[in-house]
Amino acid sequence: MKPGLWRFLTHGDCIMRYVILIVSAMAVVSVQGESLELYVSPDGNDAWSGAQAEADTAGADGPLATIAGARNRLRRLRAADESLVGAPVKILVRGGVYFITEPIVFEPEDSGREGAPVVYAAYPGETPVLHGGRVITDWRVENGVWIADVHEAKSKDYAVGAFWVNGERRDPARFPKATHTAGDYPEDSDFFYADGPVMEKKPDSDEEVKSNTQFRFREGDVKQWKHLDAAVFVIFHSWATSLHRVKTIDMENRILEFTGAARWPFTRWKNDQWYFVEHLLDALEQPGEWCLNRGEGTLHYIPMPGETPDTVETVIPLTRQFILLNGNPDAEQFASHLHFKGLNMRYGDWPVGAAGHSDGQAETSVEAAAQMVGARHCRFEDCEIAHVGGYGVWFRAGSQHNLMQRCALLDLGAGGVRIGEGGDPATPAHITSNNTVDNCFLHDGGRVYRSAVGVWIGRSSHNTISRNEICDFRYSGVSVGWSWGYADSSANHNIIEYNHIHNLGKGQLSDMGGIYTLGVSPGTVLRNNYIHDILSNPKVSGGWGLYTDEGSTDILLTHNVVHNTRTGGFHQHYGKENRVVNNILAFSQRDQLIRSREEEHISFFLEKNIVYFNTGNLLGSTWKNGNFVLDYNCYWDASGREITFAGNSFDEWREMGFDENSIIADPGFADIINRDFTLPDDSPVFALGFEPIDLSGVGLYGDEAWTARAKNAKRMPAPPVE
Repeated sequence: MKPGLWRFLTHGDCIMRYVILIVSAMAVVSVQGESLELYVSPDGNDAWSGAQAEADTAGADGPLATIAGARNRLRRLRAADESLVGAPVKILVRGGVYFITEPIVFEPEDSGREGAPVVYAAYPGETPVLHGGRVITDWRVENGVWIADVHEAKSKDYAVGAFWVNGERRDPARFPKATHTAGDYPEDSDFFYADGPVMEKKPDSDEEVKSNTQFRFREGDVKQWKHLDAAVFVIFHSWATSLHRVKTIDMENRILEFTGAARWPFTRWKNDQWYFVEHLLDALEQPGEWCLNRGEGTLHYIPMPGETPDTVETVIPLTRQFILLNGNPDAEQFASHLHFKGLNMRYGDWPVGAAGHSDGQAETSVEAAAQMVGARHCRFEDCEIAHVGGYGVWFRAGSQHNLMQRCALLDLGAGGVRIGEGGDPATPAHITSNNTVDNCFLHDGGRVYRSAVGVWIGRSSHNTISRNEICDFRYSGVSVGWSWGYADSSANHNIIEYNHIHNLGKGQLSDMGGIYTLGVSPGTVLRNNYIHDILSNPKVSGGWGLYTDEGSTDILLTHNVVHNTRTGGFHQHYGKENRVVNNILAFSQRDQLIRSREEEHISFFLEKNIVYFNTGNLLGSTWKNGNFVLDYNCYWDASGREITFAGNSFDEWREMGFDENSIIADPGFADIINRDFTLPDDSPVFALGFEPIDLSGVGLYGDEAWTARAKNAKRMPAPPVE
């Protein structure tokens, strides 16, 4: 007898259980025709065989109790019978709640094979939930405030970033108060404002620079609050926020000093940099606010009208991550052919540590609830990740040919999906490529880490992002590339198509786009996307529908519809020979088309587009050196103003060699008030070679129950763009 089989058989204290286990497993293999089925149930037992969906009448055998238990059972079965290594495996997870305190980890040994995957799937018609939180039931009520003991909060290393009531995230107590939930579309009164920088000398130099650990505050804003030990200062830096914990407050000189540094000097953009402080018990004043009291080890909450402790479910998160696929690209060992179908992951955290948090862009140091390294041919289908502290899913180094389809990611502390890494792959085995995110609903992200992105692709190629609904993030919708300038890039041939991308920025961050690109990206195509309501913070920079940022090169942007943006339908900071062809760009509040840097090569070819507006200018920033191509476009200002081209009349502009075949004409959209951009057969744009853009294939597809999720999502309406 093999040693592995002997260890398997001698696990337990009843010989009859061994017999039942072996017979059950053999029966399953036989019945399924060289395949294996196991079952998991909240009523199960990890000492049972898992061969039955329900416990037997004697209570001697039945389903396993956990997914980790099923993984371990499969390992033992394979060790006992090597023929099972190449057999299809289906592990059916019964409905109910599975509380976890640590992630479920899958290694290369847990892999399936081509044509014989290992599938962890919801039992038909049932909804299994991996629950990473603690349900609080021991509330006491004092003067209208609910208080519960969280003894671990007394530890200086303990932090909780979120609190939910009946599945709704509640905002932590803050000063100043936010006008709207989550701080969206803020008013000026939502912030404190810095009173200038603190200057300090550079190391080994007499040069003075602005500090990135201190700044001056205005009199009356910051106080020596009693409960600063849990407080987090949220400070806005154009396209990012940094989150800080207090080290000292100098009330006499009005200087705040933090435990950790920000990525940029404070007041770099403006001397009156804006910020607020949250997780402050002293600010607990309004219904819906919550906070920890570290000194007492308690959680405090002021209920919303109608809430009582015995009629709501209240949850704080315990775990950070739920599922990890840990391949080993260094050894070229991969976690492969693992499929997850119909699983729900809820209530996770990614709290701000003692040193605070500050990323350069897109919150790239924040990890994900489901995360893969060296994953190959794996799938997440019909899964939901909700109420978590970080990103939803991350396909990391060495992950290739994976699929994420018909998944919902919502109420995210950071962003939706990440593909790739911030640096180039070390070896071919570390390349991340050929991954697909299709028909997924990604919404309500950036609830803690505001500059997180709906879908982020970094130093990765041949990925497809298609037919998704990406909305309600506080920064960009899709970000592709992640190298700055014109050096060779490992991000190319990425396809971003047929996505509905909308309601981004929400007045909080800037320098963002519906789709945002960086670096040399030959073969990358942005096509047939519907992008609207991109409203950045108006204090700095901007928010654009299509944004080719630093070094973006050889990208095709075509058949996209963009409307209702803060500062432009299309903006190129700097780049080379991008092709912007056959798009509809409408209703930017400021400029419509922006070119920020002049260079010695062609910036872009902008042809066969319709640009429709009634406020702002047609062209913004710099159009002087002529290294761009504009032609066969249709321009229309519905306000009746004469359109000028970088200070020139249309005739003067054409004499300069630009837009020689373009027209100024009303394209005749079907219902511009309701943003119906259907064109009549006699529209003048067809003579320019413009092709109709069909939006019927954009966004989610499938049954009504699925597509209605996006239609019924709740949000504060974006302010109108006239």
